[in-house]
Amino acid sequence: MAHRTADLVGQVNQADQFDVDALFRYSRSNVPGFPQSPSEFTVSQFGHGQSNPTFLMEVSLGDSVKRYVLRKKPPGKLLESAHAVEREFQVLNALGVHTLVPVPKVFSLCTDPSVIGTSFYIMEYLDGRIFLDPKLPGERPHKRRAIYLATAKALASVHSVDVNAIGLGKFGRLDHYCKRQVERWAKQYIASTAEGKPVRNPKMFELIDWLRQHIPLEDSSGATGGLVHGDFRIDNLVFHPVEDRVIGILDWELSTLGNQMCDVAYSSLPYTVDMGHDKIGQGFELTGIPEGIPTQAQYLAEYCSAAGRPWPAAQWKFYVAFSLFRGASIFAGIYSRWIMGNASGGRRAQHAEEVANALIDSAWAFIARNSVLPPQPSSGPITEDYMKNFKTKSQSQDFPRETGKFVPTKKVLELRNRLIKFMDEHIYPMEKEFYKLAQSLSRWTIHPEEEKLKNLAKQEGLWNLWIPLDSAARARKLLFDGTDHTLSEGASDCLLGLGLSNLEYGYLCEVMGRSSWAPQIFNCGAPDTGNMEVLLRYGNKEQLKEWLVPLLEGKIRSGFAMTEPQVASSDATNIECAIKRQGDLYIINGTKWWTSGAMDPRCKLLIVMGKTDFTAAKHKQQSMILVDVQTPGVHIKRPLTVFGFDDAPHGHAEVSFDNVCVPAKNILLGEGRGFEIAQGRLGPGRLHHCMRLVGAAERGMQMMAQRALKRRVFGKLIADQGSFLSDIAKCRVELEKTRLLVLEAADQLDRLGNKRARGTIAMAKVAAPNMALMVLDMAMQVHGAAGVSSDTVLAHLWATARTLRIADGPDEVHLGTIAKLELQRAKL
Repeated sequence: MAHRTADLVGQVNQADQFDVDALFRYSRSNVPGFPQSPSEFTVSQFGHGQSNPTFLMEVSLGDSVKRYVLRKKPPGKLLESAHAVEREFQVLNALGVHTLVPVPKVFSLCTDPSVIGTSFYIMEYLDGRIFLDPKLPGERPHKRRAIYLATAKALASVHSVDVNAIGLGKFGRLDHYCKRQVERWAKQYIASTAEGKPVRNPKMFELIDWLRQHIPLEDSSGATGGLVHGDFRIDNLVFHPVEDRVIGILDWELSTLGNQMCDVAYSSLPYTVDMGHDKIGQGFELTGIPEGIPTQAQYLAEYCSAAGRPWPAAQWKFYVAFSLFRGASIFAGIYSRWIMGNASGGRRAQHAEEVANALIDSAWAFIARNSVLPPQPSSGPITEDYMKNFKTKSQSQDFPRETGKFVPTKKVLELRNRLIKFMDEHIYPMEKEFYKLAQSLSRWTIHPEEEKLKNLAKQEGLWNLWIPLDSAARARKLLFDGTDHTLSEGASDCLLGLGLSNLEYGYLCEVMGRSSWAPQIFNCGAPDTGNMEVLLRYGNKEQLKEWLVPLLEGKIRSGFAMTEPQVASSDATNIECAIKRQGDLYIINGTKWWTSGAMDPRCKLLIVMGKTDFTAAKHKQQSMILVDVQTPGVHIKRPLTVFGFDDAPHGHAEVSFDNVCVPAKNILLGEGRGFEIAQGRLGPGRLHHCMRLVGAAERGMQMMAQRALKRRVFGKLIADQGSFLSDIAKCRVELEKTRLLVLEAADQLDRLGNKRARGTIAMAKVAAPNMALMVLDMAMQVHGAAGVSSDTVLAHLWATARTLRIADGPDEVHLGTIAKLELQRAKL
């Protein structure tokens, strides 16, 4: 049965008593609208709960009574970081002012312990219903169902909050939440059971080890990150007096930023355990679900539908076991405080030790189950809503389904949706961590999560998507004839790509371009793709075995050494690096710079372009050769910066070659074939840059629009300013024009080949960076000072776009190509 809020109060516990007169004086001075000369002021204590003591303040003024709620820290010595009422006040204030999440309004925070002995805050009193028993006895079946579905929606509303928009962006860390929480509660359990306090349970330490070994990958990336309540359960909710909707979410003591699936699992514990007054019993799933209460799968489907979350079956065992573990640690702390005389839970605190040990046993029983959740939601109205909503959400960024020249196939749409999901769940949440390492003293090292994400991308079939069908066919013929299997054990089935055309890959490459870190996670980043393309098209079998296979597997990285500091290298006939034949060797001498990738500790191969015959015809002097970075005489001299960015750990290096001896077998295709190879390499590579630039601009558009809809200037939103409306519209026009041009170039490359498509490729190479610069510049302008800082990705994306007006040929070279072709057509 439900309890009215006012029914849960009684006399103030002896241990929790304080100076009521001091509280009155404080409230009269600091709480807006507080009666100045009331006829009576009384304080009583809420008996429910074992955390921060909570009190009802009643102020009588004639026949009327105003009610407030006070929440304070317990008296006495407390565990470190526990009972942080200051954080409770912060999160309640942010949610109450900026969102529609149902929380009580807060009025004042006092951190001066001289007032009533500890820090406290005063908030709104909510007159409603509280359900202490999750079985909802006394309620009719349809009411039980409505109450549980309202609970799921209330949790989804918390998890849908944009923490940055409401000033809680630094309220905690999104990544590695479970890892940190396991250590925190393990430490708290040890502290609560030390020095003659409750006896430590050895099964708890075994449980801690199991949790450490089974932390989900999504936890490290922050993919399921956001605002976490920390103690979300039905008895911490206030329901409307007569309607089955939540009007207040209480007890935010444990709130932070982190893995929101922990909240979901914790709110679902009644299905696993029955947390009675002084003992733990079996949950609904084993004892029978009370009539009307949805099944656990139905409850989760309602939450997933409202929050737009994927089905959590794969990691559910961890999350529930973690919730039981955390509960055990909390109850051990309650019992410890009861022994010390400062627990606020009254009689129930006496049995907290038994509850803690029972929760540990329940966790191990849950872990031992063969199945804890269906692979997919079972059938029913709630599940159908979930499937419909989640499908709609996952396809929200799809292209129109109509037919047309540039409407992607079903295969590409499915890949694109998977790629978008991977980016949302794994790439974007890790960007800050990647940038943090890249700006540290250890920036020339690899973040450990990068390799984990690469393995996950392989498992998801999102690996080497860039490889054209014809290039893959040549590699298969050379590598897999007869019984010659060169791939290492456990290599991915998609090592040679999925047979996509350049046009098909364009839709996917654009998505990767939305983050500077994404291409390398999918093994689709420059210069590796260009170098692999060279080996795929022009390498012999031995070269493919030695260098292509480890590149395809993502075990090594590479650099392309062409540009030289002494000459204008946009005209490749100017290069001076010498590659001289001496018997079975080539001797290389020269200096290169802007050798992208050479700073990466995984870089093992450089493809070097130099001259093997200075007397040959102008375009027959150049050759390309494979150089092991570890060869004596190869010196990585320094990293170069792009508008202050050194792009660590990838980097752009100046490299000198001092009498570097390379086996003659390392020459590609033969002497004098360098220009031929370069043209074959640069066609697809230039388009990849263009595709990524469209994605970068799309990211800029998204960030610009979101910012404009939230920030106010001169009394109204940026989105309501006339000049902004004009500018964002122009940006969209330019972006769509460029996207179509890039797709046309990719289509021509597929149908006509590199030579006949060179004009359209040149147009795309000019248009894409200029368009991206326009859009990103506007996005930075909307963000103000934040736009040019490292707090957003915009400045880095802009710097990359500006560089690409020079890299792979400056605008002037491509404009020259376009002009020449135009004049040739005029002469026909």
